[in-house]
Amino acid sequence: MSGQIRTAVIAIGGNSLIEDNRQPQVENQWDAVRKTCQHIAMLVSEGWQVVVTHGNGPQVGFILRRNELAAHEVHTTPLDLIGADTQGAIGYMLQQALDNSLRALGLNKSVISIVTQTLVSLNDPAFQNPTKPIGSFTDEAKAREYEKQGWQVMEDAGRGWRRVVASPQPLEIIEIGAIRTMIKEGYIVIACGGGGIPVVRNPKGELRGVNAVIDKDRASGLLAAGIGADLFIISTAVPQVALNYNTPQQQNLSHLTLAEAIQYQAEGHFAVGSMKPKIEAVINFLERGGPQALITDPANLAAALKHEAGTWITPN
Repeated sequence: MSGQIRTAVIAIGGNSLIEDNRQPQVENQWDAVRKTCQHIAMLVSEGWQVVVTHGNGPQVGFILRRNELAAHEVHTTPLDLIGADTQGAIGYMLQQALDNSLRALGLNKSVISIVTQTLVSLNDPAFQNPTKPIGSFTDEAKAREYEKQGWQVMEDAGRGWRRVVASPQPLEIIEIGAIRTMIKEGYIVIACGGGGIPVVRNPKGELRGVNAVIDKDRASGLLAAGIGADLFIISTAVPQVALNYNTPQQQNLSHLTLAEAIQYQAEGHFAVGSMKPKIEAVINFLERGGPQALITDPANLAAALKHEAGTWITPN
């Protein structure tokens, strides 16, 4: 995809969809999405062909909670269908908000969402040790009821019990061909929502959904490599990657080489629940031949593209 048309994959995090966890109402989600899409539209106005990926963790949790509250009235929803539901709903919000932002800039571009499946392996070690908590906190008695329904559960740092599922490594984006075609036709594509719906192939070669979640940044990096993106952007809650984060010794970084990213990751500078999967995704993208990556927050995206903010990561 390199050449005259520069392609960027931008992975937007939870803060781009829910700015305040205490106010997750849909109208507030719309406000956050519209702000985020103004930044993405700016990227398009700079001449980039854009593919957008997004998280869905809070929205999946809300649907699971609705399942719990309504279980005595209607059937529950399996996790793979919840992933599809959230891809459609969030995709719709991004499509509409991005269309409006583009029109405000005088840009005539079509936006399309692709419900995306991501292939994983049932032999992935993550299935033997599920650690990704989903849904609301509960007491042990209720957790044991979930166990009888086939869920795995664990106690979460003294805060209560939660269901846990595997978070396997993404191996292949099933709809990569359709995504490439849409990019070639000039569409702004929204794909790999929530990391994509985790699927495996059965002995007949048929796709089947599995009870798991995929890290959105890892799947986004795989997608970026698969379409030959010129730039992989991770939009997150902080303006720059930092060493010794949230300590008096914090050191913000404007640039990292691939070797430095690998070194700092090995030294434990990046937390498991926040920056570590983002750095891993960037490392995987660069190791697959990607030319450059950028980590920053939405408000600093314009400045970061001018190398005035953010953290750039390059092969050397």
